[in-house]
Amino acid sequence: MAKLYFYYSTMNAGKSTSLLQAAYNYAERDMKAVLFTYRPDGAPTGRIESRIGIGADATGFSSMTRFDLIVPSLEPDCVLIDEAQFLTGEQVRHLAYLVDEVNIPVMCYGLRTDFLGELFTGSAALLAWADSLVEQKTICCCGRKATMVVRVAADGAVECEGAQVEIGGNERYVPLCRKHFSRSLASGICVGWKSQD
Repeated sequence: MAKLYFYYSTMNAGKSTSLLQAAYNYAERDMKAVLFTYRPDGAPTGRIESRIGIGADATGFSSMTRFDLIVPSLEPDCVLIDEAQFLTGEQVRHLAYLVDEVNIPVMCYGLRTDFLGELFTGSAALLAWADSLVEQKTICCCGRKATMVVRVAADGAVECEGAQVEIGGNERYVPLCRKHFSRSLASGICVGWKSQD
């Protein structure tokens, strides 16, 4: 029986690596996994890259993508979605339809919260609709489990305003435990910041 999975975490927990491993597992068994990644510009293709140096081409999705119309014609054995926090609530319901009515497993990988500690729309919908919730873990600078992420400027100053969606990596985002997230927001300087120079 197919399920809707949500693998969530903060930055640097290995979400893309896990997705790519799942795709490899399907390919190794001569099964077809269809990969999607967020493309806000509406580009039809993209690439999923892991920090450890592996990657795969993927179909781009935006807020206008109708998974329920596209996916059945592709006849996949599984659907894998990177950057799932950028899904709309309606898209999550379309993915649930694919699971329930077309019997296609869907595995979504994404962030739970943004740089201010607020749920992303797609993450909130997946937390409500997914059959299986799997937290992927990474660590804070203090060694505790990181559950939050701050956005930083080049000098390590914490940004407390701006667009929710801004693509970036280690140069812009730092995973922290709740304690150090709160301290960083209060002080305006990221507790775990290491200059990328």
